[in-house]
Amino acid sequence: MFSTTPAPTGRPRAFDIDEALDRAVLVFWSKGFEGASLDDLTEAMGISRPSLYRAFGNKEDLFYKALERYTEGLTSYFARALAEPTSEAVATAVLHGTVEAATMPGLPTGCLGVQGALATGDESRQVRDALIAWREDGIAHLTRRFQQAVDAGDLPPSTDPHLLALYLRTVANGIAVQAASGSSRPELLQVANLALGSWPRL
Repeated sequence: MFSTTPAPTGRPRAFDIDEALDRAVLVFWSKGFEGASLDDLTEAMGISRPSLYRAFGNKEDLFYKALERYTEGLTSYFARALAEPTSEAVATAVLHGTVEAATMPGLPTGCLGVQGALATGDESRQVRDALIAWREDGIAHLTRRFQQAVDAGDLPPSTDPHLLALYLRTVANGIAVQAASGSSRPELLQVANLALGSWPRL
């Protein structure tokens, strides 16, 4: 997954859809939705515009498919983290997974879901709103998991599950932004561990 070698051109009909989608993920991840032109996408995917439209729809449709691919692939650590036995283990898996995903050698730094459309014009508002919903969905999953932890006695009864989920997601998003700004994996792991050091305990 996520080969960074440019795909060969001249394949108007037959191409590997999964490979092409992986290449679209890289373009959107590195350039953002508005920064990624159709020429950027078709060149990276090794297909013509008509082939892109037939297989994926318009640019916005392609972005949503790329985001889904990204979620199921590189950021699948998040779903696994929710199954950890304690809230602290959940938080550790989320933050360490964020650091790893945001600093993978040979791939763009940061996070597609955070940086894909932070600042857009009105014409890209739907994409921006979709990414806001993507991030809020993560907070909702964490909130439910931390409520379970409170009910099970794993977190203090006074814990606000939503506030704790928002805190964790804010730290994770900040790690992604710092990765895109050039912070190293060791530095970001230290940041993650510093945040985990204040995790509420009984």
